[in-house]
Amino acid sequence: MNAEKRAKALVIVATLGISIVTAYAASHEPSKGLATPQSFDGIADTDARSAAIFTELGKVLTHPRCVNCHPAGDRPRQGDARRLHEPPVVRGADGHGTEAMRCNSCHKDTNFDPGRIPGHSEWHLAPREMAWEGKTVAEICTQIKDPARNGGRNVEDLIDHIGKDTLVGWAWAPGYGRAPAPGTQAQAGALVEAWAKSGAACPNG
Repeated sequence: MNAEKRAKALVIVATLGISIVTAYAASHEPSKGLATPQSFDGIADTDARSAAIFTELGKVLTHPRCVNCHPAGDRPRQGDARRLHEPPVVRGADGHGTEAMRCNSCHKDTNFDPGRIPGHSEWHLAPREMAWEGKTVAEICTQIKDPARNGGRNVEDLIDHIGKDTLVGWAWAPGYGRAPAPGTQAQAGALVEAWAKSGAACPNG
């Protein structure tokens, strides 16, 4: 190999190396944190404090890890860019896909990072009534308080649903190439609890 070819080969190897490192760094970038419930103690008005706490929780609820599975239509979305799911699967009668293409045909119990396929034993779309893609944080707040649009839960039930449910928890361990939701699931659960205990007020707008 002459000097010119050797130089070109080294450039290619270096470029590939940088690309791999960049991809790895992006997939392992720590998520931005969430404010603690105590950080809102300075807001004297209870409703205003409660609304502010939910606004902080809204950073999670409007993140792609949540919105992709709470779409406005019948197709889930993928990735941080929130592109329509490929292959073109649809919700189906039970949220687990159609008879011909069930969610668990590809999505197994755990993430399959070599194929960039997320995983959980209960992988499915949120029910239609729990869709909030394109909604404001205030609109999501009103919706998530309504048992007819939140899976029949009261406000207190949401503490465990958001703070402990393992499918929800996938948002903080989404696998290679996907940014996790802000903070941790425990932090999100603490915000829900503080919001519920302060009256579950919703932000304006």
